[in-house]
Amino acid sequence: MTTDLNGIELCVFDAYGTLYDFNSAVARHRQAIGAKADALTEMWRNKQIQYTWLRNSMAAYAKFWQVTGEALDHCLAAQGMTAVDVLEKLLSAYLALDPFPEVPAMLGKLQQAGKRLAILSNGNPEMLEPMVKASGLASRFEAVLSVDAVQVFKPDARVYRLVETRLGVGPEKVCFLSSNCWDAHGAAHFGFRTVWVNRAGAPDDGLPGKIVTEIKDLSQLPSLLGVS
Repeated sequence: MTTDLNGIELCVFDAYGTLYDFNSAVARHRQAIGAKADALTEMWRNKQIQYTWLRNSMAAYAKFWQVTGEALDHCLAAQGMTAVDVLEKLLSAYLALDPFPEVPAMLGKLQQAGKRLAILSNGNPEMLEPMVKASGLASRFEAVLSVDAVQVFKPDARVYRLVETRLGVGPEKVCFLSSNCWDAHGAAHFGFRTVWVNRAGAPDDGLPGKIVTEIKDLSQLPSLLGVS
């Protein structure tokens, strides 16, 4: 993969799994959940994403908060966990997920260098705003864009088009970053110059849309953009 990211004006980040660690919701309540914590984390995330794709196929949009809760209901039942307080604790934790360790310093470097920064997420505003505020990073972003504005989930092109319509930056001047390979390909297929944040060291999905490059975490982004 090449690393041509010259002329980038705006960095747009996916939220969950890219800037914020969705695993931190379960980790925070690992003692209450017990030995099934890791299995629950993986199943919950997979089911959550699966539900967004299925809802897109059925043209049956619902806010991501509802989808997240429905996915959790399914996963708790599948794991034989029925305690209502566990469900409530996990959903509450989703409103204050931890940013990955490298994120604050990375955003600070880019902002100081004059790069415009934004979030584009499946999350609805009622989820995203408390999380970004709780992390202390709200001042880093000029916009937190949600699919709720177009009532469809990624990787639908209408989601990625929000960046140009709301922020006035053409796709060719946008660096889009996601830890989800399918999202990275979707954004690249739309026209963004896309970097896959491959935290898990996973193989490429091979979907349409050419990804510019992949990195293991966001600490590598400033150097890619020529920011020291």
